[in-house]
Amino acid sequence: MGDDSTTDGDKTTANRRRPDSNSNIFSDGEKVLAYHGPRIYEAKVQKAEIRKNEWKYFVHYLGWSKNWDEWVGVDRLMKYTEENIEKQQILEKTQGVDKNPKSGRSSQTKPKVSSGAKGKKRKSESSIEKENPPPVEKPVKIQIPSALKKQLVDDWEFINQQDKLVKLPRSPNVDDILAKYLEYRSKKDGMMTDAVGEILKGLRCYFDRALPVILLYNNERKQFQDFVTDNVSPSTIYGAEHLLRLFVKLPDLLPYVNIDEDLAMRLQQKFLDFLKFLQKNQSSFFISSYDGSKASDSSAARGKMTQE
Repeated sequence: MGDDSTTDGDKTTANRRRPDSNSNIFSDGEKVLAYHGPRIYEAKVQKAEIRKNEWKYFVHYLGWSKNWDEWVGVDRLMKYTEENIEKQQILEKTQGVDKNPKSGRSSQTKPKVSSGAKGKKRKSESSIEKENPPPVEKPVKIQIPSALKKQLVDDWEFINQQDKLVKLPRSPNVDDILAKYLEYRSKKDGMMTDAVGEILKGLRCYFDRALPVILLYNNERKQFQDFVTDNVSPSTIYGAEHLLRLFVKLPDLLPYVNIDEDLAMRLQQKFLDFLKFLQKNQSSFFISSYDGSKASDSSAARGKMTQE
């Protein structure tokens, strides 16, 4: 009994030891990259412990209040390497479609303060850091299929690097896709479900309201003004490319709605099913090539719509 007790004590002590530094373990004081919600932040490991046979790390998000310090698992952390920093930047580009500070999202870099009195700079930065904490945990987590993640990256590159646009109006448009999904679910379930219909109505509403605010890249704003005039819903003009961007933003939007845990789980399952439907019909819903001459095409299209 005595020997066994000593052995168990030694094991407990060993489990509490600082972890070795290797590709899978993070050390105390190590600078890392940490997932928080849909984004990646720079952080520092304050301490590491084995809890319930798993390594857990107490991290501080660099530049943020200590109120956001938390225990996280190894799946939330990455080594601070050039490769992972590049991954962070790519994710920032695909997640943060619109970096307007009014959208409530902020990038990893601290906001720059204009060249005013030096005495005010530190106070301003401190105020910004306290007022803009990392995103809160989302009630609904949306796992976007890998094929659609690639679609998002390609979408970003076409518009921001190759200066191209999605040719509008799209066919099928968002309304068409939602109707096709409702038909698909009705046939699969053997009946028309009011719950699915309500969720799709909500998606359409979110899309129409969110598109001009957080779903457009800067290069696309003039095109939006050309096509979406009075009494025209974006869901009748835009298609799968912009609808997919909505699913990136939804986890950031839904915390502002009072959703209980049971409803959050059901929404999560429905959204995943819808994304699988998008992926299954990727070749017919998404365009394969974007327009190159954005300004001339947009103006010409506007003239054609006016004549009609």
